[in-house]
Amino acid sequence: MEGCTLFHAGTREQNGQIYSDGGRVLGVSAVGEDIAQAVQRAYTAMRCIRFEGMHYRHDIAARALRASKGTSP
Repeated sequence: MEGCTLFHAGTREQNGQIYSDGGRVLGVSAVGEDIAQAVQRAYTAMRCIRFEGMHYRHDIAARALRASKGTSP
């Protein structure tokens, strides 16, 4: 996706496929015109990713979003 970068670790390649080897295996980063747009892009990209046992945090950048709106953490 435009403006997004996917980093992977804790993965292995087997027969041309990438597999999770456990732990925190992916990091999705994004840029935008502001923090809210960057967060929205990162979560949109994340929703395109599926694998067995996948779970993710829902609070990434929450403090930064509150700060950008002028509210306290």
